[in-house]
This record gives sequence, C-alpha cells and structure tokens, in this order.
Amino acid sequence: MLGIIIAIISGAAMSIQGVFNTRLSDKIGLWQTNVIVQGTAFLCTLILLFTLGKNGNWQEIKSVNKLYLLGGLLGVIITYTVMKTVSSIGPTCGISIILVSQLLTAAIIDAFGLFNTNKIKFSLNEFLGLAIMIIGIIIFKCKK
Repeated sequence: MLGIIIAIISGAAMSIQGVFNTRLSDKIGLWQTNVIVQGTAFLCTLILLFTLGKNGNWQEIKSVNKLYLLGGLLGVIITYTVMKTVSSIGPTCGISIILVSQLLTAAIIDAFGLFNTNKIKFSLNEFLGLAIMIIGIIIFKCKK
C-alpha cells in the first residue's frame, strides 16, 4: 500500500513540477530554469545526504555499471523535454503522452529484462491496456 501512495505522490509532483518549470522557463528561459531545477535538487539532496544518508557506501560506486551513472544526464533531458511538451501541447495531453511513453518503456525493460531487471512476460491484457490508454489520449485530444 505504501508503494501505491508514494507512486501517487510521485505522479502528482511530476505533473506540478512540469507546470512550474514551464512557467518559470517562460520568464527566464529553458536552460536557466534547468540550472535552477537541477541546482536546487542538488542542494536539497546534499542536505538530505548529510542529515539522513548515513547508511550509504561510496566505495561500492566502483562496482556499479557505469551506464547507471547517467541518471543526472537523464534528469536534465527529462526537465527540458517536459517543459517543451507542456509549453507546446499543454499539461494534460503532454503528461498523458509522457505517461504512456513511460509505461511503454517500462514494459520493454521488463519484457527483455534490461538493466538487470527480472523478465516479466507480457500477455494480451498488458498490450490491450496500453492500447486503451493511447486511444484515450486520442479521444481526449479530439475536437468537436
């Protein structure tokens, strides 16, 4: 149950952040906003690391697949693309397409066991669910 609550909070925070970042970028620019977003995230994480992060092991970074160190770069790409999406097609449609893209990407990762994840077999139900979501976006976007 806790995982579901955290996922709901995460989704709400991402949607709100997307709008906040877009409105800020309207005033100060895309890359300036990205610097503020990533900079405040860095500072907040640094504070949390020094106050709560006592159980980590920095020595283990040597054994980590170097590909996994690109999370920060992906954060920059995510911030930029969400702002461009929200500004060009609006929050509801933009976030809907982003969510379908996230789900499809996660399904591919699961189906092929990419990045050391367990393979999860997909059935017709999963593909049908994705198709219904895509159809829902198309219906939502249709004008009368």
